[in-house]
Amino acid sequence: MGRQPDMDWHDTDLLPQLPAEAWRLTAGIGAVLLLATLVGRLLRLRRAHGQPHPLLDNLNDRIDSWWLIAIAVGLALLAGLPGVALLFALASLLALREFLAGPVGAAIPRALRWMSFGLILPLQYLLLFGAAGPLLFGSLIPLYVVLVVPFCGLLCGPSSGDRSLRLRPLQLGLLLCVHGIAHVPALLTLPGGADSGLRNTRLLVFLLLVVQVGDVLQYLWGKLAGRHPIAPRLSPEKTVEGTVGGILSAGAVGAWLAPLTPFTTAGAAVVSLLLGVLGFLGGLLLSAQKRQRGIKDWGTLIPGHGGMLDRVDSLCLSAPFFYYLLRCGWSP
Repeated sequence: MGRQPDMDWHDTDLLPQLPAEAWRLTAGIGAVLLLATLVGRLLRLRRAHGQPHPLLDNLNDRIDSWWLIAIAVGLALLAGLPGVALLFALASLLALREFLAGPVGAAIPRALRWMSFGLILPLQYLLLFGAAGPLLFGSLIPLYVVLVVPFCGLLCGPSSGDRSLRLRPLQLGLLLCVHGIAHVPALLTLPGGADSGLRNTRLLVFLLLVVQVGDVLQYLWGKLAGRHPIAPRLSPEKTVEGTVGGILSAGAVGAWLAPLTPFTTAGAAVVSLLLGVLGFLGGLLLSAQKRQRGIKDWGTLIPGHGGMLDRVDSLCLSAPFFYYLLRCGWSP
């Protein structure tokens, strides 16, 4: 496990001693959010004239929520691996709860639900602190999904031909909402030298910025220039223009953030394009689940965004890819 970045407090300091680049990055994110807030409020003032405006109201709700998300992630990073693990464990818990809400979750045997929420989910994150290594962390939920869930379903559930169909949402939910998202804090455990803690924090910030900014820009490009639906049966609001614009924008953001990574500028751009594609596919996969269940959003927890799963769906596939790319394809 890599050493965490040096962020000591001193008696005479009002703020933690962070590297200069951390303050620059924080100032940059704050400036972007401040600009977005001003633009959103100005548009609301000039276009809506004090009346409800669904598009602009949603945009401003999204921006307000991003302030809270940015603050939560920043505080978690200040706390190091425990803070980041706790934040994303909570995100996994809320996302899995949303995924298994309603009749879908009610059809799953209660013992399996309790075991998944009360044992497997916390154990997945606790493995980040152990000496078991990446093998157990990476195999716990796949083995549980493939072996334990069907066996427990056989013991707990009534005998019927559709048992496997009733258990499938739990299996998919654990893989996406817990296993996939847990790879975000896992980036802080990548091995390395004496500076691995600071380097791993940079990599985590790189992943979050590329994927989430790409996701936001897909939405904006779609609203501004979207004309042709890319998957009308799965997600009618996603367009070719929005998707391509968001993925290319993610590549540009990644190239700009290349100094945070071990990659060259071109390499960071290519990796970011792949992250953008996987972020889109993760969102599309979960949009298909929403379409199948006849719902628009996974919840109302985050104003302007929907549920927790609506916000982290782009990380479900991209975070494992980025983690194993660094662990298997690059060594310090």
